[in-house]
Amino acid sequence: MNRVRIGVIGCGAIAQVHHLPNLTALHREFEVPIVCDLSHGAAQAVAKRFHVPQFVTDYNALLKTDIDAVLLCHGDPKTEVALAAFEAGKHVFIEKPVCFSLQEMDAMLAAQDKAGTVAQAGYMKVHDPAFQLAKREVDAMDGYRFVQINHLHPNNSLHLSQFDVERFNDVPPDAFKPASAAREKAQAEAIGDILSQVNPESNIYNKAARVFYLLAGSMIHDIYSLRVMLGSPSEVISAEVWSDGRGVSIVFAYPNGARCVATWVDLPDLWDFKETLEIYGDTKRVSVSYPTGFSRGILSEVTIHGIDADGTTYRRTPAIEWESAFVRELRHFHACITEGESCYTPLDSARNDIALIIDIVKCYVTGTRR
Repeated sequence: MNRVRIGVIGCGAIAQVHHLPNLTALHREFEVPIVCDLSHGAAQAVAKRFHVPQFVTDYNALLKTDIDAVLLCHGDPKTEVALAAFEAGKHVFIEKPVCFSLQEMDAMLAAQDKAGTVAQAGYMKVHDPAFQLAKREVDAMDGYRFVQINHLHPNNSLHLSQFDVERFNDVPPDAFKPASAAREKAQAEAIGDILSQVNPESNIYNKAARVFYLLAGSMIHDIYSLRVMLGSPSEVISAEVWSDGRGVSIVFAYPNGARCVATWVDLPDLWDFKETLEIYGDTKRVSVSYPTGFSRGILSEVTIHGIDADGTTYRRTPAIEWESAFVRELRHFHACITEGESCYTPLDSARNDIALIIDIVKCYVTGTRR
């Protein structure tokens, strides 16, 4: 098996809890010769902990090495580094959110096309064995009429406290200024024209800006999973932002006339994490429930309710394979690079998610369907 030499940019929680342990376990598929972080302490500590030979604090230094691919899990936006990685001829795995604006995405797509390399969005939930089982069940349904998403999100720190995540406070404040400026530019590209329609001092303005990042950062899991499961919705019927921007409820329409009600709620002090996707048909219901992304060894669950041909109602909870979604997406990335497998979460499909997020914000601000 061909080993892919992969560099990791960003040595924070997601790298320490998932990606680097998984890359280490997948030693037949991957080799990690170098890591990078703005924090010298974090880069050094992670390199030592995961037996990585080299660490740097400048991503350009990493891209100049003889690696085949990069995994981007540093702070947002990731566009600048992604473009540099494509220019360097690397395969690129981009943790969510991939980016914030259509302009950023189009620049990435052009750069990827020029490089001729693999680009995979870090949409791990669609690699979850439970999601894939649920999708097979949904694909076999005669049709669906109602879809429901509930995402009840506590503070990540409650779950990260279960892991030894090393953090350092050694990055000069000025080092974050370029990323902050890029973030503001991306927001202006994505929703600047929308926000220009309301008073910058208004509650609507503040909530619209907040929910834009909420949708791109956390609820993106629900948005892309819904698209992969059922295709893109035909319309955003309504969008409500409530609880000072700590909650959002959206109603989507589908070409077949079905409706989806999707809700995300911030419950910071409550340990229990809940994220469910439920698809309802006339004679069958499929539900998939996920654990928090900051967990290991906790399986997602699928429940199937239906009616047999003889009219008997049944309920099944199939056993789920143990391999995690994070491991599966890395295996897939390897197969895309070494075997030419078609990418399951390519950037051009992720573009649809960005467009939908923008439409949701427009619907909220204007109060009209999009």
